Amino acid sequence: MHVDDAIRSRKSVRRFLPDPVSRDTLAHIVEVAGRAPSGSNIQPWQVHVVAGEALHRLSAAILAAFDSGEEHQPEYTYYPTQWFEPYRERRQRCGYGLYETLGIRREDKARRHEQMRRNFHFFDAPVAMIVTIDRRLETGSYMDAGMLIQSLMTSARGQGLHTCAQAALAWYHRIIREQLGLADSELVLCAIAVGHEDPEAPENHFITERKPVGSIARFHGD
Repeated sequence: MHVDDAIRSRKSVRRFLPDPVSRDTLAHIVEVAGRAPSGSNIQPWQVHVVAGEALHRLSAAILAAFDSGEEHQPEYTYYPTQWFEPYRERRQRCGYGLYETLGIRREDKARRHEQMRRNFHFFDAPVAMIVTIDRRLETGSYMDAGMLIQSLMTSARGQGLHTCAQAALAWYHRIIREQLGLADSELVLCAIAVGHEDPEAPENHFITERKPVGSIARFHGD
């Protein structure tokens, strides 16, 4: 797959088939993604590839915490405390578009809650990648990790797979740490669900829009 096709066809898949992904394929994805750049080549990341019974245990532990109503917080701030334009409108269009595709009305709190809960099933994916960085590093390492995450998803597309990056899992870092035996220095950034797309699922037909080049780039000079 040409890199342009891999990037253009990447999307957030929210329902996967149960078909397994081989360890060789997963190792290849991580190897290729490991070519992502980082400042002074420090490579501040770790990728924890979770499948099989280990994934079932992790999912069950997080779901139990979610269902209990326990208070959990991530170790970093992802979103602003106060939204403003144009980001408020873009975020709303994304959320409303997904729920509309699924036939979930705004006032249907039960179904909205259930859809949120599917995050912690990893949308039925057979594999989850938990991405961490060393907490002793600084903001630049978050930029480095972002390039790794994009590379993981692009590499997966090159293998005919799909993904969904899940920042929601960062809220449950204590459970992830316990289940996977993470080092104290590791800060959980996100999960990435990996597998084969269920082409019949309506949520997988929801494609978020992108702004045109003229809206996101300014060209200076000839």
